[in-house]
Amino acid sequence: MMEKLPKHFFLVTGASEGKTPLNAFDRALLVAGIGNTNLIKISSIIPPGASKIDPIPIPAGVFLPVAYSTLDSNIPGEVISAAVAVALPDDPTLPGVIMEYSAHGRKEDAESVVTTMARDAMTYRGVSKINMFSAAREVKVQSQAAIFAAVVLWG
Repeated sequence: MMEKLPKHFFLVTGASEGKTPLNAFDRALLVAGIGNTNLIKISSIIPPGASKIDPIPIPAGVFLPVAYSTLDSNIPGEVISAAVAVALPDDPTLPGVIMEYSAHGRKEDAESVVTTMARDAMTYRGVSKINMFSAAREVKVQSQAAIFAAVVLWG
């Protein structure tokens, strides 16, 4: 069965504290604006011709295709980060790639790593002219924190 290809994508991030790792993750999803959806974790391909849009409200309960990175920690004072990057070829007939990365450390470092990964993935595909989009977030852990970055496919 052929499924309808998404025509759009957008990037979101969230960070939160919670009583447990799962509660912190759930709250980070709420901060990111996709907490009331059913995430379907996907691998890392953007369909040909898909375009970046600003984040939009998503109806509650929707099955939502998402490529994401997450990390949690319960070490007070530790900084954790998550980042995603999308590399789109200039040629809209070719697919793009999504890369995800999380780390114990600053968001700038995570974003640098993930954009390099996306650029490399396009190089492996023989594509040199690309447009790059990325998002990253960090949080300094208070007691139990989670960080989240995602690319949402939509439409």
